[in-house]
Amino acid sequence: MRRMKLAKLPTGEPEIFHTIQGEGVSVGTPSVFVRLSHCNLYCVWCDTDYTWNWRGTRYRHVRDDTPGYEKFRREEQVIELAPIEVAERVAAVDCRNVVLTGGEPLLQQRALVALMTALRARHEAYRFEIETNGTLTPSTELDTLVRRYNVSPKLANSGVELEDRRRGDALRFFAASPKAIFKLVLAEDRDLDEIGELVADLALPADRVVLMPEALDTTTLEQRQKMVVDTCLRHGYRFGDRLHLRLFGARRGT
Repeated sequence: MRRMKLAKLPTGEPEIFHTIQGEGVSVGTPSVFVRLSHCNLYCVWCDTDYTWNWRGTRYRHVRDDTPGYEKFRREEQVIELAPIEVAERVAAVDCRNVVLTGGEPLLQQRALVALMTALRARHEAYRFEIETNGTLTPSTELDTLVRRYNVSPKLANSGVELEDRRRGDALRFFAASPKAIFKLVLAEDRDLDEIGELVADLALPADRVVLMPEALDTTTLEQRQKMVVDTCLRHGYRFGDRLHLRLFGARRGT
């Protein structure tokens, strides 16, 4: 079986951790997070840039001008484990909600199926959420195992080229799936037209749309949250907090 590429913590351990879900409609739910490495996008404000922003890449990041920041050495940020090894680490925690995040988890679908199947064999109560950027369509085998997709299509504010971030077939799959919630990052008022166009194109009900403030720290989060709340009140969208950022700060493994 193909090995999984996982984000590696500074301790050398894979980034598998027990915490509460900080975003989306299941916010506050105790969960085991499994952070996969590698992504097919390159968001300028990404808060997990250590999963893709390797030395030698051409992509820009908002931290580029921060003293001490530099692109990451891939070999220092990635650890490979067999899915059964990952399952053993997840099962060591007495928690049945598992969030598969990244990076972009759907780049590793076969390994994800093996992981989820191994966990379900241990206990049928395991539930799986996948955090995805909405550019890749899940296989039928994977879809049958997933409880919820937290789909986060990237807007122009991500700095990602339109042809890279907007894949119609994948977005239509998620729009048609009752398992999918759309989680959109709002940075400025000018993002609202793009959000409205996307919601209209996919015929999304407002209650399946979660708006979150773009923020890498609590100061920015608090500055932008009123704008996002006001937008949600006008359009009927859900407000999405970043509870983990408030509770733990921008720390890995939380």
